[in-house]
Amino acid sequence: MVKFSYTILYVKNVTESIEFYEKAFGFKRKFITPENDYAELLSGDTVISFANMRLANANLSGGFKESIKGEKPFGIELGFTTENVEMVFTHAVELGAIPLENMKIKPWGQAVAYIQDINGFLIEICSPMPDA
Repeated sequence: MVKFSYTILYVKNVTESIEFYEKAFGFKRKFITPENDYAELLSGDTVISFANMRLANANLSGGFKESIKGEKPFGIELGFTTENVEMVFTHAVELGAIPLENMKIKPWGQAVAYIQDINGFLIEICSPMPDA
């Protein structure tokens, strides 16, 4: 059996990144290393982790493509559900996120908006899927 346990975002500043997610979305810090090079947030069933670039480069001998705020985001997103999409979207933007797409109602009734976090990672802020 395989379980999706966490996602690691490679960032320049782990402390700044984890503080943004705590303030913008209300997630709780699980821990941060004494060196401030790795941290985890409790965000529901799946943990969001942050590792600094130096640590990421040590783990991946071939390197990786850095996410950069303001550039086109990667073809992957973090999806956060909430009953108040507009409020969470606005709050995250006030804290430094870049708005990409204002809230729209999808044909199936779900409210969806998109931002880039302070590191350039794509985040979908959406209402829970309507009951089928």
